[in-house]
Amino acid sequence: MKTTFMANAANVERKWYVVDAAGQTVGRLAAEVAKVLRGKHKPTFTPHVDTGDYVIVINADKAVFTGKKLTKKIYFRHSGYTGGTTFTPAGQMMEKMPERVIELAVKGMLPKNHLGAQMYRKLSVYAGAEHPHAAQKPEELKLN
Repeated sequence: MKTTFMANAANVERKWYVVDAAGQTVGRLAAEVAKVLRGKHKPTFTPHVDTGDYVIVINADKAVFTGKKLTKKIYFRHSGYTGGTTFTPAGQMMEKMPERVIELAVKGMLPKNHLGAQMYRKLSVYAGAEHPHAAQKPEELKLN
C-alpha cells in the first residue's frame, strides 16, 4: 500500500537563501519570496506544516514600483488611540523605511494565522548590500 508523504517538524530541512532586490518589482519579488518562505518550491510541501526556508533580502532600497504607485499607493497605520491614523505614500516609505515596504508586501502574501506568523519570522530584509548572516552560508536565489 502506498501512502502520501506528509511532512512534520522532525523531517523538514531548511536552507538559507539570499535575494538581491535591486531593480526588482516589489510585488513580483514579494510573491517569489513568499513562495520560498511557505515551502511551495519543495516537493515535500505540506499545507499545515511550515516547510519553508529562510530568506534574506538585500538592497531593499533599490526595489522599484511600476506605474504611479510611488505617489498613489498609501500605507496605513493606526496607533490604537482615537484619531491615531497615519497615511504614508509609498515614495516616502521607500525613502525612510525601504525594509518595511518589502516586509509588508511579503506578509500580505502569507497565511493570516499562527503558521503565517511562523513563516514571516524566517524573513530578514536589509536596505543595503550587507547582511549579518554569513555564518549560515546562504545560497543566492535567482528570481525570474
